[in-house]
Amino acid sequence: MSTESTLYGWFARSAAAHPCAPALEVAGERLTYAELRQQAERLAARLVTAAGGTPPRRVGLLAARSVTAYAGYLAALRTGAAVVPLNPEHPAARTREVVAAAGLDVVLAEPGSPAPDLPVPVHVADPDDTVSAPASQGSFRQAEPDDIAYLIFTSGSTGAPKGVPVRHRNICAYLERIAGRYGIGPGSRLSQNFELTFDGSVHDLFVAWAGGGTLVVPARAQLMSPVRTVNSLRLTHWFSVPSLITFASRLGTLAPGSMPTLRWSVFGGEPLTLQAAREWRAAAPGSRLEVLYGPTELTISCTGYRFPDDPAHWPDTPNGTAPIGSGHSGLDLVLLDEDGRAAGTGELCVRGPLRFDGYLDPAHDTGRFLTDTFGPARGGPPGPGHWYRTGDRVTLCEGLLVHLGRTDHQVKIRGHRIELGEIEAALRGEPGVRDAVVVTVPAGDGEPELRAAISGPGCVPDRLYAALVERLPPYMMPSRITVLDRLPLNPNGKIDRRAVRTELGHPH
Repeated sequence: MSTESTLYGWFARSAAAHPCAPALEVAGERLTYAELRQQAERLAARLVTAAGGTPPRRVGLLAARSVTAYAGYLAALRTGAAVVPLNPEHPAARTREVVAAAGLDVVLAEPGSPAPDLPVPVHVADPDDTVSAPASQGSFRQAEPDDIAYLIFTSGSTGAPKGVPVRHRNICAYLERIAGRYGIGPGSRLSQNFELTFDGSVHDLFVAWAGGGTLVVPARAQLMSPVRTVNSLRLTHWFSVPSLITFASRLGTLAPGSMPTLRWSVFGGEPLTLQAAREWRAAAPGSRLEVLYGPTELTISCTGYRFPDDPAHWPDTPNGTAPIGSGHSGLDLVLLDEDGRAAGTGELCVRGPLRFDGYLDPAHDTGRFLTDTFGPARGGPPGPGHWYRTGDRVTLCEGLLVHLGRTDHQVKIRGHRIELGEIEAALRGEPGVRDAVVVTVPAGDGEPELRAAISGPGCVPDRLYAALVERLPPYMMPSRITVLDRLPLNPNGKIDRRAVRTELGHPH
């Protein structure tokens, strides 16, 4: 697969090679590569006008699962800007916080979406954008490999979202390693399951478009019925969090051979149990099965594991989860024990062309990078030789990496990366709350869910819920808030999370 130096270039090459092939199917509409490129060019011209006639540097995209969302993503890249996805379902206060932190020049919103009051120009797309606006290509800026391609905001332990800038050279290096793995070409139909605020969506979009395949976008409600969605949309490639296998299993739809169209199934964002992998493989016997692992800071994924075609040859791991495999080519990986020495089990640290250059706010870099000798990096942006500390505890098992858990209080809930400290900070900021702790417990379906315990005079859970709804996205909302006289402490005087789980009725 040929090398491109910008993210838009990967799409443009396929648009030139396959202009009549379908590029996008969403919300009942179907666009060819030529049509999608034309819409992106015209929206790009509108964005330049909305930004005051100068090509914007950063564009917010307040849209989801619509033509505007996907044409808008390409449009922002076409102007030479970085894309900053904004979720229309997130609280307005959080959206304003991200807009301010990102330093946006303009926001593109889809028609009919409730656009919050924002401190930057907002262009609401309309049908005229795609049929009459001339594309003045001379007003666009040519992005460079060192420019930011997209900016994803993840949960932050201090109570504020953290901006993760990914540069064109990072994402293009990723596509060079990944886009050719799955035999994608015209006729391939790839799922787009992830929200645009989740970096797995970048894999969805540009792995599909790099090969000339069709990006097929299920409605959000369809994601709860994966087997029906695969069959009704005639998907050949599937990428999702493993918890969707649980939904399919609970529905009783994962019958052997029930997904005959699938040729590739890829899972990431959270551990895949070997039991779930066997269920999915039996339901899609013609599909190859792969796991991708990696935090946003390492450009979507940094390791991968492809299951052998014969399930009899699948590995047996110490915790019953699929291996995360081995590192992508050109990356350096090391496991460091608690003393900072290379070991067979420890925190996974990574460096190489997929590693980002540091957070949007350099204050968030503190403690996240190590020098080439594994000492803490201090002062200035991280250099090429610095290691990124993932915070994931990993072991080597028969030459393969296996994920064991976290070294901190970050969790994954159905693929969403959540810093428990962000929820705790939001709770502690409410009147009357003396202290707060958030833990994960098993839900009825076996998947983890969030529970909060608080202490303080006059705390009322319903009032706290109402306050959190104004600040946190839905996936970060605790399923229950329990008021305790005091939070249990360990011998070191810190909150004892294990004891909190016991108080909440979940001792393990």
